[in-house]
Amino acid sequence: MMKTAAIKIDAVEPTAISAWAEKRTIFIELTDGRIIGFPADRFKILSKANDDQLKEVTLRLNGFALRWEALDEDITVPGIVAGNFQLPYIKAS
Repeated sequence: MMKTAAIKIDAVEPTAISAWAEKRTIFIELTDGRIIGFPADRFKILSKANDDQLKEVTLRLNGFALRWEALDEDITVPGIVAGNFQLPYIKAS
């Protein structure tokens, strides 16, 4: 009987190293080199924020979350990477 060895692969979830807002789009740069952008309008609270409020995004929890203090809004980076948004995408005309 042949024995097989199980190989454990530790998947390291990327975290954000920077975040910013441009023209109602939130961008995050991840530790794996990707830059992901998503429309602010995909989240209830962010959809009601003005451009200046959106620009006040900060990183929290060692890059695992985005925070808008004045809006009292937190969004997880793994949720963004997975595409978990609150509101449907509506293409601007």
